[in-house]
Amino acid sequence: MSGSLSTSAGAAKGATTMGDRPADVRVRDFKEVDTGLSADEAIAEAERCLQCKKPLCVKGCPVCIDIPAFIREVAEGDFPGAARTLKEQNMLPAICGRVCPQETQCEGACVLGIKETPIRIGALERFVADWERQNGAELPKTARPTGKRVAVVGSGPAGLTAAAELARAGHAVTIFESLHEAGGVLTYGIPAFRLPKDVVKAEINQVLALDVRLKKNYLVGRSVSVDELLGYDAVFLATGAGLPAFMGIPGENLNGVYSANEFLTRVNLMHADAFPEFDTPVLHGGRVAVIGGGNVAMDAARVARRMGAKVFLVYRRREEDMPARRVEVLHAKEEEIEFLTCANPTRILGEGCVSGLECVKMSLCDLDASGRPSPEPIPGSEFTLDVDMVIQAIGTSPNPLLVSLIPGLGRGRRGNVVVDENGRTSIPHVYAGGDIATGAATVIEAMGSAKRAAAAINAMLREE
Repeated sequence: MSGSLSTSAGAAKGATTMGDRPADVRVRDFKEVDTGLSADEAIAEAERCLQCKKPLCVKGCPVCIDIPAFIREVAEGDFPGAARTLKEQNMLPAICGRVCPQETQCEGACVLGIKETPIRIGALERFVADWERQNGAELPKTARPTGKRVAVVGSGPAGLTAAAELARAGHAVTIFESLHEAGGVLTYGIPAFRLPKDVVKAEINQVLALDVRLKKNYLVGRSVSVDELLGYDAVFLATGAGLPAFMGIPGENLNGVYSANEFLTRVNLMHADAFPEFDTPVLHGGRVAVIGGGNVAMDAARVARRMGAKVFLVYRRREEDMPARRVEVLHAKEEEIEFLTCANPTRILGEGCVSGLECVKMSLCDLDASGRPSPEPIPGSEFTLDVDMVIQAIGTSPNPLLVSLIPGLGRGRRGNVVVDENGRTSIPHVYAGGDIATGAATVIEAMGSAKRAAAAINAMLREE
């Protein structure tokens, strides 16, 4: 199959835009795109559930929520009961309802999806969590104090999940966060139009309300020594995968080249979109190229669009090969992001500052290890994009700083911490979960690994 440049604005297969704000309005601000379900809409949607005796949707949930139970409670109008059911397994339901890839997990397993639209499980989860936040949250019960101390390093989805699980088990939990705000990727990575920051703060506060201590601006090795950290009865490492990957092409050191991590952090966490009100500058490109096809690439492209740029998204495979959620692809297209598929950058042009991006068209031939077509350059197909800013969103790996400070901690070839199926590392009382162990993955997958590790930590501590 020969390479082609696709700029079509067709709808993405399987995407749902019910309740979305108009694209021409939402690109002017960072307000949430999806307006959510009303109570009547939630009840009507919940009533569609077949209440399967062997619910496949539960098997598709990495944190094992009793999905039929909470949906039944929604259908009965018992929203407080639905919230309690959700938080038995998930203390971050408003977050998960917004950013989890339900279409490939719980909703993807829904039997209704065989002949019609599956139950909108994610939308129902979000509705219940939002209802509870607006009407008064009820904290789950915690066990009697065990006298055991657990240190959690990192306050992203894995760290928050492990902290909540261990606090509910009765252990004294302290979270060490290197930045000035908690939340990790939930705060600095995912834009507010997908995940409002007041929602993130509210769910973080629910975790902290379980008597979890949070120490911000604490960098392991400086603010807290490794010896002090290892003095806890158990340690859970959850620092994520914040080291960006680059293509290694000429021109990457020019002004106007960002990793998606830096760009999104400057805008989301440090309010660079409001410069000079907030003293965190970021270049405002008039014409921006975003390299990549995942959710982070979509986020970066849509943020740049809201900051006034004409945005090109450059991806080396076909649109249908993009790992991004279909709804995010659709939203990007609605917001006039121009997709250049089957194209790969070869050089960033400029003297001091970016003035263009040289690309080559790609041919897609044999399947690679991921099951997707392997792209190969087409000789003589080079072309140049007139851009003044380039954002690379081609993946991340664990930051080596923390893991290098802990003697004897086993690491994989990609810099990840090596763990067993329960999150145990090579050090007996040190566990790890989320992206630091698996490499970059989804929020809910990080939470699932954190829950397994927390269960193992709890079992270890109760045996001592």
